[in-house]
Amino acid sequence: MYFPRLIVPASAVIVSFVDFLISGIILLALMAWYNFVPNWRIVTLPLFILIAFGAAMGAGLWLAALNVKYRDFRYIVPFIVQFGLYISPVGFSSNIVPQKWRLLYSLNPMVGVIDGFRWAILGGESKLYWPGFTLSLGLVGVLFVSGVLYFRKTERTFADVI
Repeated sequence: MYFPRLIVPASAVIVSFVDFLISGIILLALMAWYNFVPNWRIVTLPLFILIAFGAAMGAGLWLAALNVKYRDFRYIVPFIVQFGLYISPVGFSSNIVPQKWRLLYSLNPMVGVIDGFRWAILGGESKLYWPGFTLSLGLVGVLFVSGVLYFRKTERTFADVI
């Protein structure tokens, strides 16, 4: 019986997406509690959610395939995730990065996604760095397509390894 192996990593990303939606509902409740009304930019939020989904799916496919191929790779993944947290603008604004390094900093695909979320939800004075966002968007596309291709290429050998 055929089982599409792509469902396994996709299900992990979808479960995290449901968690994200629950967190979004809590955010909406807090915004209502503090009388924070977002501006028109909030309508772009589904676009940034789609980009974040593509980045998570691409990285998840790469990591899943590498984890099956190299068994000890699962011990490296938490370090990769933690390093990614530190180089992404989660706890700080990417505006503190000097202008001459912004484009290089945007080689991290999550910079455009996180800045986009911040721009869409908070509005106000926050500005989106368009060259960096375009670069991050392209890298998310490359990450997603290459993740699907690598996963499809290596999935034929998954049963042999397991």
